[in-house]
Amino acid sequence: MEQTTNELKGSDVLAKDRQEPEDLWQRYGAKRGVWTLKMLEALEQGVKGNKWFSLMDKVCRLDVLAMAAEKVVSNAGGCGVDNMTVHTFQKTSQDRLLAVNKQLKEGCYQPLVIKRKWIPKSFGSGERPLGIPAVVDRVVQTALKMVIEPIFEKEFAPRSYGFRPGRGCKHALREVDNLWKAERNFIVDIDIKGYFDSIPQDKLMEKVKERIADGRVLKLIEAYLKQKVMDGLEEWQPDAGTPQGGVISPLLANIYLNDLDWIMEGRGLPMVRYADDMVILCQSKEGAEEALRVIQKWMTEAGLTLHPEKTRIVDMTEKGAYFEFLGYQFKRTLNGKRNRFPRKKSLKKFKEKIKAKTRRTNGTSLNTIVEEINPIIMGWFGYFKNCHKQTFKDVDGWIRGRFRGILRKRRGGKGRGRGSDHKLWTNHYFDTLGLVNLTREREWSLTVSSIGAKH
Repeated sequence: MEQTTNELKGSDVLAKDRQEPEDLWQRYGAKRGVWTLKMLEALEQGVKGNKWFSLMDKVCRLDVLAMAAEKVVSNAGGCGVDNMTVHTFQKTSQDRLLAVNKQLKEGCYQPLVIKRKWIPKSFGSGERPLGIPAVVDRVVQTALKMVIEPIFEKEFAPRSYGFRPGRGCKHALREVDNLWKAERNFIVDIDIKGYFDSIPQDKLMEKVKERIADGRVLKLIEAYLKQKVMDGLEEWQPDAGTPQGGVISPLLANIYLNDLDWIMEGRGLPMVRYADDMVILCQSKEGAEEALRVIQKWMTEAGLTLHPEKTRIVDMTEKGAYFEFLGYQFKRTLNGKRNRFPRKKSLKKFKEKIKAKTRRTNGTSLNTIVEEINPIIMGWFGYFKNCHKQTFKDVDGWIRGRFRGILRKRRGGKGRGRGSDHKLWTNHYFDTLGLVNLTREREWSLTVSSIGAKH
């Protein structure tokens, strides 16, 4: 029998009852010094009307702003429109925080224009817009987030993993893997067209107001939504969306999709979501079709649009079928086993980074090249280490081929390394240079995981 959304939320709250204080801090991602144990207990038990008042006094507290500033400085990041670096801010932080504290108390704080920058997409080709707020605005947003995040964290569904305390890509990928291995072979791959830039701001604020009744905090959130954007010499004020790059934006994006998370959960349709990247894993084609209908209806009512080409149902029982999620490609190998591989675009992006460091005309020493690319290789491996073993054999061979091409060029040869070059410069030769061996790294990682599981 299907449970209603409220029943699911209620049972989730009951499961948290009578926890030790430390568990409460971790569960809601609350920061000591910002939230008190008394506040957490009130959050756990439920406040009157389920709305929170008097939050701005916590946002503008000097010690909270100082904690936020420390976090912003540690994250570094670029300059906003005022060209102030985090290091410049840090030098005079005490005076700046006092000024911000006064502005927030008096209600005259106004965020600066956001500087837009275009950066490569995390997974795949193309670019996405990134908004860079001024350092001082990042500090205030961080303080605001530390104050309000636990309120909404309590409400979030269990299969939402993006930008939440104690959760990340690996947790979302593991959940997808487990559901697929449980014979959920009909995948609904969801793509929201320009999600962060198209969230209706009025509807988003309605959802925020369901839990927050402090007018000054609501005014502050609206001020961030209505920040002007500067791209080169062009400046405008968006009438929809929440700026990508803003500290508060991921939390607001999660708030807007939370109702959908619970609707799918209540219908017994497991949807795994990381920000706006989501897949639903169903046991039947009919279930997948139902899931897509529910999603389409909700998106229309929410003022969002599904990408007509990227949103699809995949039958993973068909030969050659696959779906992609967070940079991984899920598909069956020839023996029928379920496996993960790097998405083609993810692998291409990685190879482009290596190519830039291993051109045949590169005049630096091999040792220097190895030192430069090893961190790139290990960073990529850290994310994709759970791929099928053949992935690493192929990538190892390709990287060594790049080095053989350099050596071939230096001996007066042409073209990439091939043929007898493998005998001239063996795999062992590259081991002596200290080049990362991904195949060996994977074996070591599996051994460590196995030992950890036993203990």
